[in-house]
Amino acid sequence: MLEPGRIVLKIAGREAGKYAVIVENIDDNFVLITGPKTITGVKRRKCNIDHIEPTENKFDISPKADDASIENVWKSSGLIEKLEIKVPVKREFKKEPIEKEKNKN
Repeated sequence: MLEPGRIVLKIAGREAGKYAVIVENIDDNFVLITGPKTITGVKRRKCNIDHIEPTENKFDISPKADDASIENVWKSSGLIEKLEIKVPVKREFKKEPIEKEKNKN
């Protein structure tokens, strides 16, 4: 049930309540998961299988897929809306030139 591509729900830790995708099985107790962070807010990390709950949804991903390819699968699947995932908004900062103050004499 915990095969690569399976979408899981984190149920423990700071990312509890967020969805992630299993990328690789490490051993009997741990898996490598990723959100990726740009979609669900979960960064790529090793996770104890007791801290996740599998869902019925599964992606067809290549072994050890990178975050960019998993992000594309999320966007094309329609599951972001179905699971009501709030995608973090990336803020862009505009750097404006600093004007030198004129001395008033």
